[in-house]
Amino acid sequence: MPARMKNPAMILPDAMKGIQNLYKAMSQGGVPQQTLELVHLRASQINGCSACVDAGARSAKKVGETDERLFALAAWRETPYFTDAERAALALAEAATRLADRADAVSDEIWEEAANHFDEKGLAAIIIMIATTNLFNRLNATIREQAGAAWS
Repeated sequence: MPARMKNPAMILPDAMKGIQNLYKAMSQGGVPQQTLELVHLRASQINGCSACVDAGARSAKKVGETDERLFALAAWRETPYFTDAERAALALAEAATRLADRADAVSDEIWEEAANHFDEKGLAAIIIMIATTNLFNRLNATIREQAGAAWS
């Protein structure tokens, strides 16, 4: 099934410039790239964005992520494969992606656990990754972008 249209971020060049600046800023937060890739992939799994799940898994592999961890990501709570810091980032990603699931979308408990593992710059990078991922997920779902699509 073809996409309904070209990705909106490609149609409006300033949109892509802004997104690229967000990625540049994320890299300045001191969070391991593998952690940011896991956050991206988990949010994309939750949102059912085939293009971002596909691209996210490929991107994670490029920065050294293992198949074992990628295969287990959807069930990260029930696996021994993730560090406490990664678990905190994943819990934050899930809460901030599923805003309407509870009255207190990001509970103090989730926030405090993340803050135990990441400083303010790291938290900023993770939050920006979550927000940017959710932006792309919504763009892709709306236009029905397919897995494996080239955004050019």
